[in-house]
Formats: sequence, structure tokens, C-alpha cells
Amino acid sequence: MRIVNSVAPIRVCDLGGWTDTWFAVHGRILNIAVYPYVQCQMRVEKAKSSGRGAVTIHAENYGDRYTVDPGAVVYDKHPLLEAAVDAMDIPRDLDIEVSLYSEAPGGCSTGTSAAVSVALIGALDALTDGRMTPGEVAARAHEIETEYLKLQCGIQDQLASAYGGICYIEMTGYPAARVSNVFIPDSVWWELESRLTLVFLGKSHKSSEIHQRVIRDLEGAGPECPKLEALRAPPVKGKNALYAGDIAAFGAAMDENTAAQEALHPSLVGETAREVIAIARKHGALGCKVNGAGGDGGSLTILSDSSRTRRRAMIAEIEGMGQGVRHIPLYLSRHGLRVWETR
Repeated sequence: MRIVNSVAPIRVCDLGGWTDTWFAVHGRILNIAVYPYVQCQMRVEKAKSSGRGAVTIHAENYGDRYTVDPGAVVYDKHPLLEAAVDAMDIPRDLDIEVSLYSEAPGGCSTGTSAAVSVALIGALDALTDGRMTPGEVAARAHEIETEYLKLQCGIQDQLASAYGGICYIEMTGYPAARVSNVFIPDSVWWELESRLTLVFLGKSHKSSEIHQRVIRDLEGAGPECPKLEALRAPPVKGKNALYAGDIAAFGAAMDENTAAQEALHPSLVGETAREVIAIARKHGALGCKVNGAGGDGGSLTILSDSSRTRRRAMIAEIEGMGQGVRHIPLYLSRHGLRVWETR
């Protein structure tokens, strides 16, 4: 029996989101890969009968365990997982049991679904000839969402999960992009990590009529519309701030991006997010970024000032809001997708 393991990080603080889409045509994005990872473990052995294997999927977060035929996959239970099995040219004479788990809540607006896809593709790739690069894994994960499942999907989440670190993405013409990791001194890395706080806003984010309305407006306005241009600016400012070691300037870029999101539609910064931001400001926060596309539910990234005591008091007050609002501990991930075998 072979045991193949993979992990893939989620992402926070996605400056420039909305500009990584088909209707933006070109864009700039800066995001940060973080733990908690999506974890995948795969047990593989030769099929015991008839030479025709099967794939058993164990989606631990949902308590689901079921088997699919890799030669005739039906997308009916967990389409993202089933489409990944369908998309990878895995040998048909193997019995595969794959378990997936994430500590991040579903619908957290932190690219978790992309990380699930990246982790699963990376593990399945270990069963095929050759190896996919991080860029190829990200492209396959994006293809699964847009071509196999026909979903609206930007490119940044898959790239962040595959490459890891602090990722600066220049989308030159959807979906083509140049990806660069922003390397900063350990002291700046540690300072940033100690100040960032991820807050789950109590319920899962779901795409809504608001998002569809924003998409229709942006599609009609064209790629050079001022609202998209306003979103392309914060990633550059954020990148330059990190290279300069200027934490306060990075916080300002976060705030600028959230304001640009709100300009797309006021409801993209939900009421709970506003309440959390108000508490963060009271405790001296330097910046707040509504993660993902924004809207009701999901999560928020906060950049605190240098006082650890104020940060702890802020977290306590935020969690005191109740209704499922809570702090999710995070650590910055220098690595993206990792795949290895247990021996």
C-alpha cells in the first residue's frame, strides 16, 4: 500500500480581488498564504477484483464517505472533489481512498475550495507519469471550477494555494498571469504574522444576487472602468509597503481595498463586518480587509498595531459578539502545495 499526503494553504488579505476575473481582463492581486492548511491523505493499492479500481472519497468536514467510478464520474455529492477525480488521468487498476479535511470553516472566503482542489490534484498527480508544476496544478484547479463545473471563478485562489508565501499576481489577459513571491526579511515576516488576525463572521459566505449585480455592472462597464482601476492600485501599494517593511502602509492598502470593494456595492461590506471593523479600530487596528468578494458572512483580516495586549483585548471583544463570530488562529505559510509519501 502507498500512502500519499498533501497539504495546501488557504489565503487571506487578497488585495485586488475582483480584478482576477474574466470581465476584468487584466488585473493585479496580492495575497498571503496561511495555515490552517487543507489536508489530504490518500491510501492506494492494486484493485482486488476484475482489475478495475474505484475511488472512495471521505469528506471529513461533512461526515460523508462514498465511492465513485473514475471512468464514469457523476457530479452529484461533492462536485469539486468528483470533478478533480474526473480531470486527472489516474490509473484505472487502483483502489484509492482519499480523505480531505480543513480546519477553516466552509464558506470562509479564504479560498478554501481552491485549496481543497489543489491538495487533491497534487495527491492524484503522484499516481501519474511525471509531475505538474505549481502553475500547472493551479491552472487545472481553475479549469475544474470554470470548465467542468461552469462556475464564476477568478484565478488568484488557486495560485496562492499552489505557490504559497506572499503572492503578487499580474493577470496579463484572463486567465494568463505572471506570479512572483514577495520575499521579505524574517523580522518583517514575523512582525506581519504576529499582527494579522483572521475573524470568521459567524456564517458561511454564499454568492448572492448582489454579486451577480456587481458582475453585470462591471461586465458592462469594461475592463478599464474606474471601479476596477481602484481595485488594481492597493496590491501595488501593499507589495511596495512589505518590501519597505512599512507595516502601517500595508494596513492603509488593506483599508483602501475594502473601501474600493464597498464602492462596488455597499452590501459587499456586511453589517457584521462593519461591527468587527469598529471594534478593531477602537483597539488601534491599522487596516481591515474583507476577504474574498465580500458580502454577508465570510471573514475579515485585521492588521493590529504593535501592542500584543491590545490585540488580545480586541480578539476577546470580537468573540464576545457571539452568533458564531470567532477568531481563527493563522500562521503565514512560506510553502504552497506540498506532496510526500509516508514510508
